[in-house]
Amino acid sequence: MQTALILEIAADACPERIALGSLHDGMRFAALRARANAAAHWLRQSQGHNAAFIGMNGAALPVLLFASGMAGMPFVPINYRLGDDDLRRLVARTAPGVVVVDDDMADRISGTPGIDIILRSTFESRFVDGPLPVPAPLPDHENDIAVLLFTSGTTGDPKAAVLRHVNLTSYVMSTVEFLGCDEDEATLVSVPPYHIAGISAVLTAAYGGRRLVYLPAFTAEAWVEIAAREAITHAMVVPTMLGRILDIMASTGQTLPNLKSLSYGGGRMPEPVIARALQVLPHVDFVNAYGLTETSSTVALLSADDHRNAILSSDPAVRRRLGSVGRPLPALELEIRGPDGARLGPGEPGEIFVRGEQVSGEYLHKKTIAPDGWFATNDGGWLDEDGYLFIEGRLDDVIVRGGENISPGEIEDVLRGHPQVADCAVLGLPDVQWGEKVAAVIVCRPGICDTDALADLVKARLRSTKTPEAWFFRDTLPYNETGKLLRRVLKAELAVES
Repeated sequence: MQTALILEIAADACPERIALGSLHDGMRFAALRARANAAAHWLRQSQGHNAAFIGMNGAALPVLLFASGMAGMPFVPINYRLGDDDLRRLVARTAPGVVVVDDDMADRISGTPGIDIILRSTFESRFVDGPLPVPAPLPDHENDIAVLLFTSGTTGDPKAAVLRHVNLTSYVMSTVEFLGCDEDEATLVSVPPYHIAGISAVLTAAYGGRRLVYLPAFTAEAWVEIAAREAITHAMVVPTMLGRILDIMASTGQTLPNLKSLSYGGGRMPEPVIARALQVLPHVDFVNAYGLTETSSTVALLSADDHRNAILSSDPAVRRRLGSVGRPLPALELEIRGPDGARLGPGEPGEIFVRGEQVSGEYLHKKTIAPDGWFATNDGGWLDEDGYLFIEGRLDDVIVRGGENISPGEIEDVLRGHPQVADCAVLGLPDVQWGEKVAAVIVCRPGICDTDALADLVKARLRSTKTPEAWFFRDTLPYNETGKLLRRVLKAELAVES
């Protein structure tokens, strides 16, 4: 099944339901299909092999995504926050191609060989605004690549993760009921276009029949304002966003009575933040979603009932699940393996492996998925007795101290439980005696952080070898726009300071 068929069947089933934009004058499903169809004909007439997008969130994104699927061209959203040289290098890798780019960003990629640049304003005037075109048949195509997403490139040049139509549609159809959404439901999207969550939001909203509303760039003030104005019922945020949203709600008195479900992912959620959210928004279902680009988004979910059961439980094992990412999706297989590849039992930490039709595990010119379909995520974690998955972080981030593997995540969880700690990061720094030593970077709440008290807390909860030996303080920690801690940025800074 092709991704464009999701829009086709939705437009056939509910042509007059609003698909995109404002509740009062948004674009209906039939119109979205007609505009994507017209854009697909335009793409077919170009000399490009790829359809790239560089810019902020907005209506141009789903139109171009569906148009590229109809035209048989991979859709390639590119991170506009990159430096100019890095941005041009990625654009050059899409050649020959067509790039729809925000007007104020076009100069950054001008002159790239093999690239036709279309200003966003031009694209929108032709395919988003103006008279509604009449859909026309398109020739069949054989290209089964739906989306190319560049990785962050933290360990080298970014790789282009390949997501085929079968991967994305398998994920959508296994997690969403067709037209299962009420007509008054609306999803607010504030994650960037070049993130897998931004792609899956478009496809799942269309399949479910839910209106899609975009926030061009996230601020907590704008998020709360548009959520209230547009009667938003569903949204996805990253952990760093949620705390700011709760602060704005507290200062304005806004309660967001229409909000039904809030999912979060992309990084570790501090338990105090989600506990506060459950108190401030008792009418909202909270869902923790864990996934990767290479798996077409979510592979495990901590459900709303799981959240409520955990927060109300006096059983430490149940309460602890608030820090998990829940259980694997029914359509997937997931297991934990040790360094020798052997499957591990409950409570034993190792590498997370997944298998299922939605799993790509593929990059341009390179497959990393095993012949039997298992994909190694490079994420460390473990399963409890009831199958709840706990993430310990990227295996690349593991601290090796005297031959012992130490997970930064478990130390961070302990430190965040101290009332003086607003945020923290734990990482390894070079050490002559032990190879690496444990270092902690702390963002303090108002007042002074007592490192002796923090060290005693870690020693009591874990053990002395996991107690930080070096302490650093910051006003804020570096995160990317999807909520992931930039641990390597900190590590480079601390290597200079220590």
